[in-house]
Amino acid sequence: MGKTVAVFRKEHFNAAHRLHNPDWDDAQNFSVFGKCSYPNYHGHNYDLVVKVAGEPDPVTGFVIDMKVLSDIISKEVLLRFDHRNLNLDVKEFKHLNPTAENIVLVIYDLLRPHIDPKQSLSVRLYETERNFVEYNGAEA
Repeated sequence: MGKTVAVFRKEHFNAAHRLHNPDWDDAQNFSVFGKCSYPNYHGHNYDLVVKVAGEPDPVTGFVIDMKVLSDIISKEVLLRFDHRNLNLDVKEFKHLNPTAENIVLVIYDLLRPHIDPKQSLSVRLYETERNFVEYNGAEA
């Protein structure tokens, strides 16, 4: 068994969203989601960290070419999410509340098909400097 190395790519995007359950009235939405439930949306400056781990290729020395990883993230995430209203503009959130937890799951699912199955993938999303979520494909 070879040596596993992790590589990380950090990206940034800005997006608006509203946390809201359409089956609840405004009072219940506010009780659960607070100011995040206001009907006119609010935004975040998200930081995204994508981790790919695996054995370096014996020829190139790369776990994954960082330019290729950057291009995948740009195409699958940034072009889809950056400067968008997640609730209105992103099909994955038409019927899914765009909480940080759900956003990181969607991002993982968008990236996973583009990463070699022999490599592990982990996605960390910072909604604020102090609040972040992470998903690595593990089931509970």
